[in-house]
Amino acid sequence: MSRYTITVTGQGRSDPEAVIGYDPPLRTYFLQAFPHEETDEPGLWLGTHDRAFETLEDLRRAAISHGYDFMPLSPKLAAKLVDDKAAASGRSVRDAILGQGLKHLNQPK
Repeated sequence: MSRYTITVTGQGRSDPEAVIGYDPPLRTYFLQAFPHEETDEPGLWLGTHDRAFETLEDLRRAAISHGYDFMPLSPKLAAKLVDDKAAASGRSVRDAILGQGLKHLNQPK
């Protein structure tokens, strides 16, 4: 499982210690942010079931639908995340569709 620290913003707050990554057993990208004050669970936790988010753009859309955002990811981090997924699936290089997705993710909205 890969884990990278990023900043998630939304609903008038920011979490500079949020985590994004790829979970090979669940075959999904995930996002965790805003630690709950009373439990160990994150207040925002996306990507908890099999193939929940197969692309970073899917994960971003879900975050936005909950009132949060984590963009823009740096090109280097976005590439690492795509490489993590490729490595977990046994592919040695990013395929063209994922590479195109990286270009789209790095454009400011």
